[in-house]
Amino acid sequence: MPRTVTVGLDGSPESRAAAEWAAREAHLRGLPLKLVHVWEAVPDPIAQAPLLGAETLQHWTERVPRETAEGLRLRHPGVEVITEHLTGRPAEILAGQAKEAELLVIGSRGLSGIGGFLIGSVGYEVVAHADRPVVLVRAGEQAADEHQPDPAGIPSAAGPYLPVLLGLDADSPNEALIEFALDEAVRRSTSLRVVHGWNPSPYISYGVPADYELHRSLARQHADALTDVMRPWRQKFPDLSITEESRYGSPANLLVDASGDASLVVVGRRHRHGPLGPHIGPITHAVLHHATAPVAVVAHD
Repeated sequence: MPRTVTVGLDGSPESRAAAEWAAREAHLRGLPLKLVHVWEAVPDPIAQAPLLGAETLQHWTERVPRETAEGLRLRHPGVEVITEHLTGRPAEILAGQAKEAELLVIGSRGLSGIGGFLIGSVGYEVVAHADRPVVLVRAGEQAADEHQPDPAGIPSAAGPYLPVLLGLDADSPNEALIEFALDEAVRRSTSLRVVHGWNPSPYISYGVPADYELHRSLARQHADALTDVMRPWRQKFPDLSITEESRYGSPANLLVDASGDASLVVVGRRHRHGPLGPHIGPITHAVLHHATAPVAVVAHD
């Protein structure tokens, strides 16, 4: 059975935007789109309340995914759309679905627990546990937002895609992360913009007067390191335009600032466990909070 582009659907504007993005991605990849609706059972006293009566339960478990699937089939006629209804903890279910998917897509914000699952908290838990790439999409995301405007400056999905933006640590690059970003750029027939942010070591920064020559030397070292990392990839993708930017400053801030001119932001998440279980790093966490473009998080060693 072929892998799918899978999207978590709870009926919120965020998840609907995620479903539309996932349908476009499924078309680019030539894969089926799978809509997964997860219902987390509530205690009987709450389930029997008028707000969550039988009609509401039927709406969230049947009507929303059915109508969403029908709309996606009309708007994306070349994409096969399938639906699946599951019961359980949304984060666990979606993380499990990610194992069977080429890509998992979820909304970055959501409704309260009454309407479905808390896509905010669930989203971060899924990102922290999923082994496959996870893309988070904000409410209101439109296809035109990912493309260059037309000659009159009007947003249009008919224009070329904006570049794919990759946040990369040149000191410890990961091939899976780089290749994912390159593949996404190739699918969109666009360029790849690689951003590496750096700050001097605390041993250099604190208690040392400003040394502009030292700063220039460090800047050259970081730029050269980034060039060395990307050189074999330029050879592997000779027809793809790749720009490299090694800049002084917070990597998260640099990526957030650049996200407004990107069709997709790609960041990594190392497989690591803290006292409270898996978690995402501070840069990825900040980008997920503040980037204006869809964000793909690629787990790697």
